[in-house]
Amino acid sequence: MIALGITILLLIFIFQAATILLLEFRRPAHATAWLFILFLFPLVGFILYYFLATEYRRSRKARRRAMQDQRRRAKLLSMSNNLKSVNELPWEDPVSQSRLFRALLKGGELPITGRNRSEIYSNGMDTYEAMLEAIRGAKHHIHMSSYIVRDDEIGRKFQQALIDKARQGVKVKLLYDGIGSIKLKMTYIHTLRNEGVECACFFPLRPSFLKKRMNYRNHRKIMVADGLVGFVGGINVGDEYVGRHPRLGFWRDTHLRLEGDSVYWLQAVFLKDWEIATRRKQNTPDAPSYFPPHGFEDGEAVQIVPAGPNRKGDAIHDSVFAMTRSARERIWITTPYFIPSASIAMALHDAAMSGLDVRLIIPYVPDTWLVHFATLSYVEEMMRSGVRVWQYKKGFIHAKSLVVDKLVAVVGSANMDLRSFYSNFEINAHLFDPNAIARVEELFLQDLKDAEEINLQKFLRRPRKQKIREAMSRILSPLL
Repeated sequence: MIALGITILLLIFIFQAATILLLEFRRPAHATAWLFILFLFPLVGFILYYFLATEYRRSRKARRRAMQDQRRRAKLLSMSNNLKSVNELPWEDPVSQSRLFRALLKGGELPITGRNRSEIYSNGMDTYEAMLEAIRGAKHHIHMSSYIVRDDEIGRKFQQALIDKARQGVKVKLLYDGIGSIKLKMTYIHTLRNEGVECACFFPLRPSFLKKRMNYRNHRKIMVADGLVGFVGGINVGDEYVGRHPRLGFWRDTHLRLEGDSVYWLQAVFLKDWEIATRRKQNTPDAPSYFPPHGFEDGEAVQIVPAGPNRKGDAIHDSVFAMTRSARERIWITTPYFIPSASIAMALHDAAMSGLDVRLIIPYVPDTWLVHFATLSYVEEMMRSGVRVWQYKKGFIHAKSLVVDKLVAVVGSANMDLRSFYSNFEINAHLFDPNAIARVEELFLQDLKDAEEINLQKFLRRPRKQKIREAMSRILSPLL
């Protein structure tokens, strides 16, 4: 009987492992992580896999929404000035970069628009002041999406600002993530709703678990005021973003204020997310009140790049890969979490081996230790290739930015990790204007002054216990 029981258990285990391998054959890293969990917790691991790992793209509703998005996209294309030729970009040698131009257009899904204004902020206080100013100036609507909303001093400032506008008759919508804002008290939301602010939770915890959606998080940070002013970047709503976290201290982040055509596409992304969260279709996605004329005849080139499991491809991952493969001089990356895909890791490896200036800034003091150890697990191989790595020491660096030559700079919500590439709902902005690129470059150079470069030989002598932690974290990194 004992032998029969063991045989049955073994067959069940083999069935579970085979199921994971068959369903995850396109994502070897995910398969490895789930098999590791299955070995540690045979039955529990498979149950977790069933509820957490189902691909959102497979759902029928997701496919229907994707078709609706294509119809919306066709309508919005006629509203913005879209660059159709690489010669329209301010590149010194545009012809040689026509391949990158085509890759960004196809991979990013949305157009590169040409009539924009941008302003880049490097800390939470300046960003909040600009956002609150835009809220106070709104006359028709305010659409705001944040992964994290806190019921603290900063959170209550935004709460009051939104309530004040709702009392004036402005249509206000607030979207927050069910996991990111899990600590948010419902009294905060009830107060907003009682004053006329529409609130929606993106994939609430309990329903998301039952519907196998908990693994998918809306990590975007978007705000649109009157369809004319937009914000996007890495800053959520909370006191820690102005340096009030007791352990992390100073919080370095990057956020972007936009005007012009690019705001149309921020608006479209928000409205789509609102539909997913509320399960109510917006009847007039191209209404003039949501997409009013902005009056700009020319300006900066900007591309808004949303990505998420509800879309056909992996737009942010593919865009980053295309940029790194096109670099001829430099690749400068700032990210709190560095867990690259195999293709991006190889692109950085090849770039550094070819003599390009490849630099990476990561935190010294992390906000999440497990992800931090996974990040450190890539540092050794990156440095062996010639990538130079710095750890930010002034506080915590949460900024997500990328500079490639003088071609493009990226600011957005996406980290340089597998979760942002494949699982989260994310959004980045590609900046092509020389002044905007120079601003991101300036911030990167300032961050280097507040960071310490990691010495490879010293890093190789780190304790064995840390190496074991790094190895374990790396195995699990696709799920972090």
